[in-house]
Amino acid sequence: MMKLSTLSKLLFILFFIPSVFMFNAHAKPVNQSALAQTQNLVKANDKYVTLLGTQLNIGDKAPNFKVVDKNFAPVHLSDFKNQTLLISVVPSLDTGVCSLQTKRFNEEAAKLPKNITILTISNDLPFAQKRFCKVENVDQIKVLSDSVWRNFGENYGLIIKDMGLLTRAIFIIDSQGIVKYKELVANISQHPNYESALTAVKDIAPVIVVVKKVISEKKPNETNK
Repeated sequence: MMKLSTLSKLLFILFFIPSVFMFNAHAKPVNQSALAQTQNLVKANDKYVTLLGTQLNIGDKAPNFKVVDKNFAPVHLSDFKNQTLLISVVPSLDTGVCSLQTKRFNEEAAKLPKNITILTISNDLPFAQKRFCKVENVDQIKVLSDSVWRNFGENYGLIIKDMGLLTRAIFIIDSQGIVKYKELVANISQHPNYESALTAVKDIAPVIVVVKKVISEKKPNETNK
């Protein structure tokens, strides 16, 4: 009879390895020479890095993007109709500042109105993102990966040249799909301005008006006057 350890190895080969090959087959290499390049915006330590992709300005129509969730299911910007989005971009969830940033927005998400959605996007593999969310109890925000097509990073000008990571940033997109807030954190090792972003997203999102219906009941022996 096959031992459990051997069976576990066999299951790993049958299920995990093919999924990695499938990922590699669909992953899109970045053609750096074909992308716009921007310098002098973001530093890593004391040196400026080059950002690849199209830089966005406040007031621009937010480009659609295609990323994947923890199950490799495609997710698009257009999936969040009528929502105000706060997009928290981090280089890697396995680093201290990125971890704290993601957990901070996860805590804040529970306090926000239902018409505000917070996304965290990084180039971490979905396997790593899923593990991080489970260990850190991140369940109030959507954690998505740009590791397959690099479509988000290209469209939002966030790919760090020669590193393949996304630079740290915050975007707020209103329910009409317009970029209303942008912060490219000046140094990758620093935190974003949480208070500024959270105040802005609350101001940008439409106020939800709750109308309570008042029902008056007449007593059985009560007659109309």
